[in-house]
Amino acid sequence: MTMATPSPHAPTPNSLPRIVVASLIGTTIEWYDFFLYGSAAALVFNKLFFPGSDPLVGTLLSFLTYAVGFAARPLGALVFGHFGDRLGRKRLLVTSLLMMGGATCAIGALPTHATAGSLAPVLLTTLRLVQGFALGGEWGGAVLLVAEHGDPPRRGFWASWPQTGAPAGQLLATGVLSALTTLLPDEEFTAWGWRIPFLLSGVLVMLGLWIRLSVDESPVFKAARERARTRQQDGSARERMPVVAVLRDQWRDVLVAMGARMAENISYYVITAFVLVYATEHTHQPKQTALNAVLIGSAVHFATIPAWGALSDRVGRRPVYLLGAVGIGAWAYPFFALAGTGTSWALVVAVTVGLVFHGAMYAPQAAFFSEMFTTRVRYSGASIGAQFSSVAAGAPAPLIATALLAEYGNGTPVALYVMAVAALTVVAVGCARETRHRDLSDGQDEHEEHDENTPTPQHDQTDQHDQTGRNGRGASSPSPERR
Repeated sequence: MTMATPSPHAPTPNSLPRIVVASLIGTTIEWYDFFLYGSAAALVFNKLFFPGSDPLVGTLLSFLTYAVGFAARPLGALVFGHFGDRLGRKRLLVTSLLMMGGATCAIGALPTHATAGSLAPVLLTTLRLVQGFALGGEWGGAVLLVAEHGDPPRRGFWASWPQTGAPAGQLLATGVLSALTTLLPDEEFTAWGWRIPFLLSGVLVMLGLWIRLSVDESPVFKAARERARTRQQDGSARERMPVVAVLRDQWRDVLVAMGARMAENISYYVITAFVLVYATEHTHQPKQTALNAVLIGSAVHFATIPAWGALSDRVGRRPVYLLGAVGIGAWAYPFFALAGTGTSWALVVAVTVGLVFHGAMYAPQAAFFSEMFTTRVRYSGASIGAQFSSVAAGAPAPLIATALLAEYGNGTPVALYVMAVAALTVVAVGCARETRHRDLSDGQDEHEEHDENTPTPQHDQTDQHDQTGRNGRGASSPSPERR
């Protein structure tokens, strides 16, 4: 197998780290906003916006608004994916950052149920929808901006850095909440202290916006856009809508991406969001203990993701991803056995090991999904595959886990739930082809819709199939360039 040659439009050695930093800071801010809501939903929103309920029932209602954010993510994936494939990655990333930051700041200024009555949870749910819509478009653009900027032999390593935005955002959100719960009495934190981390998002968004505006558009995308314009001017091809093209030509890759996301998405929210409920409501540990466990686990998670990404450059995306899926399935029962002991050290071990296995799936995911799809539909394909699965995965995960805990009184059913979705992910990734040698700048990868009277030469398809075999390119279907 021969490694793909670097793009002639590849950035200078100094520009790639700057692009990585821009993507990382943006994703960190957006995940900070998103995870801050999840932590607040587990700790205070049940009392502030859904008072008068049984503690677990109030938590369920709180997590229901949490799940609403996931419901909006597929719509964000469709809209941002379409315009990201038409207009460029950079413009849409700036838009998503502003939307997410604005919604988060507004949550910090919301009246509670005691002040506004039933209007309060309605406003909270609306702002959560805006958050989800923005995040649905954020992920695809952030990872593509890095993946498409060159350095193919180390694409897994570089593209994994935007993925560290998730644990970095979790670390930041949990750290701020942990500091506030330490410094403030419970009464003051519940009364006004919880608003501070939401309002801080405005400062972070200004920083992220300044950095994102300083980077250039993906050179791979610009080259593909020029080729598309040339074809349109020549009248040789009619460009289809990206979402139509990807669902028609690469639907198998979309299904693989969705299946791959199931265990990764569900396990993450069980480990970082539901664990707060499990530790405080079931084993009666202090909020601070639960937050510290997630804090330590997120720090280790952040450090290990680039290492998993680098490993995927050496052995392939699929082996590393499969290791993570099998590992998280095997760890599910020990996770709840340790967390159920009621000791702080056991909770830290449970969360940390779980997040290390999660990182083995999450790190290669950016390069893996980017390499599955052709350039002119890559934003749509990666976003749809990633975000549509979140409706069935991350959205109901805390709800299902909390309901199982309320029904059975222990974590064993939740462990079985995680094991089942891990098996599903193993099957999905097992059906995919290895993609690490895929050349993202290949000029033959455009989705074209030829006139019905214009025959497509048969030898083109044969040549492309042979080339796919020689270069080891492709995802879950025979020829990713033309189907």
